[in-house]
Amino acid sequence: MRRKPRTPLRSFKQLIGGLEEANNKQSDDDEVKAKRLAEADFFSSVMLDDFNVVCTLGVGGFSRVELVQLKSDAGRSFALKVLKKSHIVDTRQQEHILSERRIMMDVHSRFIIRLYRTFRDAKYLYMLLEVCLGGELWTLLRDRGSFDDGTTRFYTACVIEALAELHCKGIIYRDLKPENIILDHRGYAKLVDFGFAKKVGLGKKTWTFCGTPEYVAPEIILNKGHDSSADCWSLGILVFELLSGSPPFSGSDPMKTYNIILRGIDMVEFPKKITKSAANLIKRLCRDNPSERLGNQKNGVKDIQKHKWFEGFNWDGLRQGTMDSPFTPRVDGPLDNSNFDDFPVDAEEPPPDEESGWDQEF
Repeated sequence: MRRKPRTPLRSFKQLIGGLEEANNKQSDDDEVKAKRLAEADFFSSVMLDDFNVVCTLGVGGFSRVELVQLKSDAGRSFALKVLKKSHIVDTRQQEHILSERRIMMDVHSRFIIRLYRTFRDAKYLYMLLEVCLGGELWTLLRDRGSFDDGTTRFYTACVIEALAELHCKGIIYRDLKPENIILDHRGYAKLVDFGFAKKVGLGKKTWTFCGTPEYVAPEIILNKGHDSSADCWSLGILVFELLSGSPPFSGSDPMKTYNIILRGIDMVEFPKKITKSAANLIKRLCRDNPSERLGNQKNGVKDIQKHKWFEGFNWDGLRQGTMDSPFTPRVDGPLDNSNFDDFPVDAEEPPPDEESGWDQEF
């Protein structure tokens, strides 16, 4: 029997090959800039009242995610993350939420969920997000039990591309797990939920204890300070879980899980279905010493991309979106929520007003 979704603990061509290529790149860049400007112009003019709520896609401790439809264009849908301001203040999560907004506004990758704009009123904060209707990767893993090498390689590559975007900007993600990876209508994977992400700067460390127990790196447990290498560790755990169906370190409670993690990856018995090259990749990502981890040397994630397990993988095809995904979810239009669990209508009393002003940038 598969476990319930885990909830995290909040306490703790070489050089440019000629002028033609350079010109093409410039024209591509100009096209991207023009598209972003048009997009920014559109989203700066929309208001909350311009959307209809269709249904709920997910519920968390701090928030609810609604599928919403643009009233003026029935073919356009989005995800609207709604957060209770009073609950954020009561649990002292203001900085986490502000950090989440800043980071998501700053990153642009086809492998990271887009945040288009935010709103606020007396009771709630709202984040208008790109909607991905293919469902959570965790749900697919739960239904299938485990993935084969090719499927795991594709989803892992999507995550690596997302981490490359974050790490080059000095951002650590810190909550990698199948529950935080969502599929779009084509089956491409994107990172969601940036509540634990933190901009620390290149080469800098942070000491906050956070993450989901099974995925936490040893230096976080030992409070030694951590950097982007903690994401490399979590990537190794993710590969293991996708290939086997469960993470390598798991105890009956968080403290037991941490003790098992501190014993190290070499104490873990690898299932036979994990190939030799996949096992080698996992062990090199999960070195106890962060400086020895693959992805944490001078070439960054490029070293992971060059590992034998990725031999022959079409990275350009993945980046350009021309590569076929191993699984194409069935999505019948912009309002199809069938790849998500059903949630009841929110029957809770509205929260009290919270107008202290900490959320002005929303």
